[in-house]
Amino acid sequence: MNFALQYPIFGPEILCPHCRQTIPALTLTDTYLCSRHGAFEADPQTSELVHLQSSRHWCLWEGEWYRQHTHPDGIRFEIHDALDKLYTQGYRATKVIIAERYRELIGGYLVGFGENLISDTDSVKENHHSRTESTDRSILPRLFGLPVEFSPESTTEPCWKVINFNLETEPGIPIQYPYFRMSP
Repeated sequence: MNFALQYPIFGPEILCPHCRQTIPALTLTDTYLCSRHGAFEADPQTSELVHLQSSRHWCLWEGEWYRQHTHPDGIRFEIHDALDKLYTQGYRATKVIIAERYRELIGGYLVGFGENLISDTDSVKENHHSRTESTDRSILPRLFGLPVEFSPESTTEPCWKVINFNLETEPGIPIQYPYFRMSP
């Protein structure tokens, strides 16, 4: 008997996407059970992990779980949380790169997002225009005071099918992050 067939697609145990504790698979099922967060079901068709209580979906990329968002507040909260963590590590973000698949979902929350924006490929094509005209048309949208770009398509860079965003960083404290307030 092949023991691998007794476990869900991710093997006999995984790290819980919420608390990062090792959680066991239930044999002869597609389920993993976390004592703190409940049951997660592995979907062999999509290779996603679904939290049964909340219906949140997670995908695995290079050993890390990434939640797949269906509402703009989820991705905004995740970016906000990552910015807070950066600050505690002595870094600041200089740019947010969001997965292209979230462009429509989060577009309404970006300051400056609209028709007057052009993509990086468009700005390369339009290099022959005057500098002022090009600069006016290529203003990047902003989120939490940071410039936002969207990732390449996941067909060219497969990681963007799973990961949600990336922060470009540099050492230092945040400069004018409107979301960050020091406690008295």
